[in-house]
Amino acid sequence: MNELYSIGELARRTGLTVKAIRFYSDRGLVPPTDRSPAGYRRYSLADVARLDLVRSLRELGLDLGTIRQVLDHELELADVAAAHAEALSVQIRSLRLRRAILTAVAERGSTPEELNLMHRLARLSDTERQHLLDDFLDSVFGSDPRFAGPRRTLTAELPDHPTSEQLDAWIELAELTQQPGFRDTVRQLVTVYPFGDLRRPDLVARIRSQAGSAMAAGIAPDSAEARPIATAIVSEYQATVGADSAEPLIELLTRANDPRWARYLELLAIINEWAPPEPLAPTYEWAIGALSHAG
Repeated sequence: MNELYSIGELARRTGLTVKAIRFYSDRGLVPPTDRSPAGYRRYSLADVARLDLVRSLRELGLDLGTIRQVLDHELELADVAAAHAEALSVQIRSLRLRRAILTAVAERGSTPEELNLMHRLARLSDTERQHLLDDFLDSVFGSDPRFAGPRRTLTAELPDHPTSEQLDAWIELAELTQQPGFRDTVRQLVTVYPFGDLRRPDLVARIRSQAGSAMAAGIAPDSAEARPIATAIVSEYQATVGADSAEPLIELLTRANDPRWARYLELLAIINEWAPPEPLAPTYEWAIGALSHAG
């Protein structure tokens, strides 16, 4: 006859408490094999193995209902493990987001209001996060199909297994899209450059190239040597968009030189695993200075 164990002996063999074993037994997960004449529970070696499995599955976070289905062969353990692994991946991503928030708070000295915003952003589901950025891009581009390509280039796509740096960048990017005035700045920017003016989408890129060449040659923006460069820039701009002065161009370049816009592009590159964007501020500032002095 197979040896049977009392609930106390089973507790000593498994390391579980009598209370825990009784709980699992009462729920039908590990029912006793037999009872003594006095009504005490008795368990077999098979029950020991079953109890070990129950404990292992509980430690992995499975609920009692799922464990019962596994024990009763209503669910394949491999399928349950795969589903639970996916659930754990979601939890890990959530923990990474929390870590990113705490790291950002520690490094940036965030105010309580900023902390609350970051916390709310981190608690959003993937769908909600995407909706948040989609809403930002909708407000910038509207529904004009001509902007479908440019819109894609400004869309952040957080990978399934993001790094801490990508998570931190995503949180900062989401914060940035919620800043007062930033949407209007980007909307006004893209209506002219680089996407809105479909006649010459490379106009400002060419201006940056000219400014960069002048800087490399050591030409100061307020010098006489800079004047013909500025005049050529203005002439090309006026011929392209029909403007009658350089003021709209200076306003355009000033808007493009918004540090928030530059930061958006930097964060986008981190999240999408692109090469870091070229720093644009120096060339913008040179062109703005040269145009302003050219009068």
